[in-house]
Amino acid sequence: MKRLSLCLAVALTMITLVGCASSKSEFYTLSAEAPRESVNRGSPVTVVIGAVTVPELVDRPQIVARAGTNTVNIDEFARWAEPLKSQIPHAVAADLSQLLNTSFVSTLLLSGDPAAVWRVRMDVQRFDADLGDAATVDVLWSVLPPGKASPITGRSIVREPCAGAGYDAAVAAWSRALAKVSLDIAAGISPALRP
Repeated sequence: MKRLSLCLAVALTMITLVGCASSKSEFYTLSAEAPRESVNRGSPVTVVIGAVTVPELVDRPQIVARAGTNTVNIDEFARWAEPLKSQIPHAVAADLSQLLNTSFVSTLLLSGDPAAVWRVRMDVQRFDADLGDAATVDVLWSVLPPGKASPITGRSIVREPCAGAGYDAAVAAWSRALAKVSLDIAAGISPALRP
């Protein structure tokens, strides 16, 4: 009897390990989605994107998707490749670089005169998706121009349709939504971009 219990325990352990090994995590990243052709014809500017805040609900490695009005799914096997607090500013920096026709957009001031830098701050209020439907971002942002000019502030609420039902489609929709936020921020920096 003791030997049978031991064999059963070993078998259950092996089944569990095989089940865990066969579950493969997928890792996702946001991408730049701004037009490849610049819409800014002015002189290049230097832009630094400061810290970005995100809601605690999505500030985790797992991707969070809406399942209903008061329900979310946290998928253990659909994960961000790096934290959203890092990915969002990098995606927006790449978008702004295209929109403003400058290679001087970063999350750190690497060179140049600190007094001539445009500084961007973002507070993400909402970052969610209904898989197969749409991704939504709601961002409060501010741009502090060089010198003693008053800050430019705005709020961008973007709902971008998903092209499919999976996480790939949701991440692509989030990337497109952030590109629209980037366009709003770029319009605050360059008057030529204002609608």
